[in-house]
Amino acid sequence: MTSSPVSPGPGTPDPLPPRRPTPRASLDWLVPAVTVGGLLPAAVLILDALGGALGANPVQRALHQTGQLALIVLLLSLVCTPLRRLTGWTWPARVRKALGLLAFFYALLHFAIYLFDHGFAPGLVLADVLERPFITAGFTALLLLVPLALTSTPQSVRRLGFARWTRLHQLVYASACLGALHYWWGVKKDHTSPLLAALALAALLAARWLWPAGRSRAGRRAASR
Repeated sequence: MTSSPVSPGPGTPDPLPPRRPTPRASLDWLVPAVTVGGLLPAAVLILDALGGALGANPVQRALHQTGQLALIVLLLSLVCTPLRRLTGWTWPARVRKALGLLAFFYALLHFAIYLFDHGFAPGLVLADVLERPFITAGFTALLLLVPLALTSTPQSVRRLGFARWTRLHQLVYASACLGALHYWWGVKKDHTSPLLAALALAALLAARWLWPAGRSRAGRRAASR
């Protein structure tokens, strides 16, 4: 014989329903917002070019702006991992890929403007790459970003394995160093901006190599998104 549950008496308050965990605010908007915001400078640059607002030397101005944007956004992508380790936030890992792809986009745009300035002549470009260290550094930095952009999908992480994918994507540090060198050599007078970029990169490299990695399963999942 089974006993039936005892119902509360007339003066007994009803039991409280079980607590449900408070849903965390959705961050699905974050990556699209970063992408759209990151593309705005390109849209402004195009509008300025169409409106003749790039000054007396529009090609050089466009080269300078796209090169700066490529390096700045690349450095921002490198901030994501130290920020996540320092704060425990997960959203920096979610936007890291978007920032990396934006950096690659601006590097490609920078190179496309350079090709336009050289009349899309392969001989002139090859001579520049082989004979001018400034161009060699920038071109190599772009080449190093190509495999990173091609393997930025979750499918690539699964195909390569997390450890191999992580080792491959450490090329981003070499690309950033060459990009900073390209920026330094490309400025003839005031080196304040290249120096600030170099100092920021040095701080990020120190954080990368001196900070304990502390790889967690959550970090692996975030990196593969």
